[in-house]
Amino acid sequence: MSKKIILMLMLSLSLFAYDATVEIVKKIDSLPKIAVQDASNSDVSMTLRKKFDKILIGDLRVSANFNPLNEYLQSSYDGDVKENFLTQKNVDLILRYKLELDGKALLAHVKLINASNGEIKNETNYKIQNTNRYPFIAHRIIVDTNDFIGAPSIKWMEQFVIFAKLTGKKESEIVVSDYTLSFQKVVVKGGLNLFPQWANARQDQFYYSSYNGVKPTLYRVDLSNGERQKIITSNGMLVCSDVSRDGRKLLLTMAPNDQADIYEYDVLNKDLRRVTKYSGIDVSGKFIDDDTKMVFISDRLGYPNVFSKKLNLNASVEQMVYHGKNNSSVSANDNYIVYSSRENSSEFGRNVFNLYLISTKTDFIRQLTANGKNLYPRFSDDVDTIMFIKEYKNQSSLGIIRLSANKSFLFPLKAGKIQSIDW
Repeated sequence: MSKKIILMLMLSLSLFAYDATVEIVKKIDSLPKIAVQDASNSDVSMTLRKKFDKILIGDLRVSANFNPLNEYLQSSYDGDVKENFLTQKNVDLILRYKLELDGKALLAHVKLINASNGEIKNETNYKIQNTNRYPFIAHRIIVDTNDFIGAPSIKWMEQFVIFAKLTGKKESEIVVSDYTLSFQKVVVKGGLNLFPQWANARQDQFYYSSYNGVKPTLYRVDLSNGERQKIITSNGMLVCSDVSRDGRKLLLTMAPNDQADIYEYDVLNKDLRRVTKYSGIDVSGKFIDDDTKMVFISDRLGYPNVFSKKLNLNASVEQMVYHGKNNSSVSANDNYIVYSSRENSSEFGRNVFNLYLISTKTDFIRQLTANGKNLYPRFSDDVDTIMFIKEYKNQSSLGIIRLSANKSFLFPLKAGKIQSIDW
């Protein structure tokens, strides 16, 4: 296989009181059983009400901190004896919402009720200016409900996801969505535009690579006004694989002389500094250790694997993974590393990539997926949640893994194929 083909494959595929590499399964009996009730007025469409209800129940399940009743229930907002206790459902909590339309805005009035005595434990009002963004109100409600009962944070649910979607030959779109893909907005289209990366924690700017001109070009887009700024161009290829916490430094994969290496780019002073210089392939750098080091993918062993080094050209390189023979994508947070590994075809089937989790402080290796192509893992800030791309039976999905609960969830893309993600 030529070096160029291997390179594109690598790029395209590419905290707690316990050790997350050890499987811990929560007992469902220990989770509060919760019912969701719709108390919305009839002027709100049943379609919107049921979609909203579905997201609330889904979020409760994904949180891994509740045992939601999977049933659409209606009630009045004040509630009567039957609605406030739901004796026949044997639930601990009731989450009741009332949706209202205010022009293009959507309001949600929400109560959390103790089903054992009918007591209102909490009541909150929410508003979002665009009804189409209703999933984000739903996510916020569950994040707040989760916080109210004192469960571990699930604030990652409120984050935007950005991904590139392949739509045809040399055609793609860059889309901003919520983690369930219920809300989607195309922000870049026309030609081949790939590898979006958030530019800051506010998620109001992002970088992406355009392969539509003579040379690959990295752009930064401001979502508040749609303004696009050219950052840098390069021969061969150009990918922004990570952004430092302060937003000032970028890790770029570039191949100006047909050899892929990793560079650090200072956005403020426009200084480009080479970080690796190897005769083979170095790609997909990710900041670690307070942005003083990086993990990356290299074929230094004759196959793609995970390495780390400090951010200077002459620093030594350390092998991080000793499992698998084709480890093509990686993400790191704290002392945890998650990576994709191609499996032996006789054991798992043809062309299967699974995700594995390791800790730099232990010898444990934890397998996270079992079939299909599981690629492009991304840690959340809290380390307990991993997002990834799953390809299985010709369908592309966004996957969520909840490590402490040992659970995973898939959200299929209805059309197109997810090429890369960030959140």
